[in-house]
Amino acid sequence: MRKVAVMTDSTCCLPADLVKQYDIEVVPLIINYQGKSFRDGVDITPSEVYEIMRLKKDLPTTSTASPAAFLKSYRELNQKAESILCITLTSLQSKTHETALVAKNLAQEEQPQMTIEVMDSRSVAGALGFIALEAARAASGGAGLAEVISVARNVMGRVSLLAMLDTLYYLERGGRVGKAAAWAGSLLQVKPILEHSPVTGETMPVARPRTRANAVAYMLKMMEERVKDAEVQVMVHHAGEPGEAEKLKKSIASRFNCTGLYTTEFTPMMGVHTGPGLLGISYYRKTD
Repeated sequence: MRKVAVMTDSTCCLPADLVKQYDIEVVPLIINYQGKSFRDGVDITPSEVYEIMRLKKDLPTTSTASPAAFLKSYRELNQKAESILCITLTSLQSKTHETALVAKNLAQEEQPQMTIEVMDSRSVAGALGFIALEAARAASGGAGLAEVISVARNVMGRVSLLAMLDTLYYLERGGRVGKAAAWAGSLLQVKPILEHSPVTGETMPVARPRTRANAVAYMLKMMEERVKDAEVQVMVHHAGEPGEAEKLKKSIASRFNCTGLYTTEFTPMMGVHTGPGLLGISYYRKTD
């Protein structure tokens, strides 16, 4: 029996091979469409979600997993590990963290000796994924719960997400424009760039280039300013744009000191608000 099992939610954007390699438990969140509920990445793929969204008709919505889904994972992991660390996406944008805590209390009512820690990553997408991945790597090396938590907290301060939206249409349609409201008058003329910081736990608009090429260049410049020559792990995200994602991946490989570079589909849990056509970069700065 291992010391620590690491689990997270399906917004993490982690490649399936890494999830399998480090035995990370991923709880699928829920995509709702035409009166039916689908488990993210299990019953419906990100590609299918973005194909539906391009029709601009009946758009999907999202919801967190039930406490029962988290409880099921806790029960299963309790048979494999002495303790469990559950790392969720930011509590400022989802009730997933709250749901994981409810399930923890239920699990410990059933089995008081069960050791579960639930951590708010204050991150989203691949930034969350890197926190869970590094925690799982530490756990696979035999680290105890306190050390695994320490590793995760250290990574929290070194991750970030940049994302370019193809349009503000979906944010406006879903009523999620928020702090980007000032840009809504030119929905079709800009390629907004958003940045998510684990320091605040929020996603903020940072720039509004008018072309995709300029938006990509801006993201790379922002990343360069923050990363400099440090070793970095990177996930390139896309919402139905695999070809564009590969181009961006090649640019990153040529400009940065990457110790890990992956291409993943962007989590539809955020993608239902940001829309198809998105390109994103999640990165983890390993050294100063």
